[in-house]
Amino acid sequence: MNNFIKLGQFKSNGRLVSEPINKFRTPFQRDRDRIIHSEAFRRLKHKTQVFVNTDGDHFRTRITHSIEVSQIARTISKYLHLNEELTETLSLAHDLGHTPFGHAGEDALNECMINYGGFDHNIQTLRIVMFLENKYLKFKGLNLTLETLDGLIKHNGPVKNKLKIDNLIGIKNFKNKINFNKYPSLEAQIAAISDDIAYNNHDIQDGIKAKILSLNELLEINFFRNIYKKYKSQIKNNNKQVILNQIVRDSINLMVKDIIDNTIENIKRNKVNSKNKIYSSTNLIVDFSSKYKSIISEIRSFLRISMYNNKKVLLNNNNGKKIIKKLFNKIQKKPNLFISHLSNKSDKQRAVADFISGMTDRYAISIYNKIK
Repeated sequence: MNNFIKLGQFKSNGRLVSEPINKFRTPFQRDRDRIIHSEAFRRLKHKTQVFVNTDGDHFRTRITHSIEVSQIARTISKYLHLNEELTETLSLAHDLGHTPFGHAGEDALNECMINYGGFDHNIQTLRIVMFLENKYLKFKGLNLTLETLDGLIKHNGPVKNKLKIDNLIGIKNFKNKINFNKYPSLEAQIAAISDDIAYNNHDIQDGIKAKILSLNELLEINFFRNIYKKYKSQIKNNNKQVILNQIVRDSINLMVKDIIDNTIENIKRNKVNSKNKIYSSTNLIVDFSSKYKSIISEIRSFLRISMYNNKKVLLNNNNGKKIIKKLFNKIQKKPNLFISHLSNKSDKQRAVADFISGMTDRYAISIYNKIK
């Protein structure tokens, strides 16, 4: 049994605004609960993962994706005896800042905002949890723990562009309590890599359900073909979908096992015996082995060529981009007609971006149909 409890982030260094300790819940339980009860989290149920929310009831949305990321991340975190609550919080929160229509919507909104600081869904997540959620009398946002903020800021590792964060969030708002140059906690690294596992596998599942991909195409990848061989004799005329589900389950299990094994190896090889060694590391500690990095690269290439560049997906993406750009151009001309509590001191374009990025697919379509 590999017990790395001393490497887990179990003790919080507090929040940007001090709050009394809650005797029923840990600080990280409170963070998780604040995320789950936020309006931004609820809106994820009607936001695109790959297929627009109106395409069908059984395709994944941002909220089901976030829950699945959380499930995978908790498995890894629990096995390593790390802080499962912090891991879950970061997993559930990681996509709060996504626009309607997925990455196509983000690209379109970034184009609209190119002269006003741009748009990035990871930074937008921070804007939501620090400013835009409005539930408390004593502070703006959700006032999450410093450990949760640190994990969200460093979703992709140490911050390389602090100027962008300063422009869109304000470095001073972190009160010198975040070190942007160091690696995040193991819990944050687990949440980030679990995101990769979830979308690489579940996008395939949704692609086959949408009849954009086929099982035969999937089996051109050696990794999946080797899994399939174990179940080939059990295939009957009516259970190909069950076999696909089994392949995806096995794939996730194998990836999780590889991450756990490789993370343990990294900890031992690099003699990581304290949290400070995690933060001062020069590489990710939670990572795939070289073998699985090659497998992930092949899967991503397959998805990019066969699915993300499919005509139907590209058509939906282009429609989404058109809607976002039309909404931005229309709303910025008369923002007070759409956005309540917009003061003369407000950054008009940023307020419009906040408003549009918070829309669900169906609400964006509804507003677009009214103003086009």
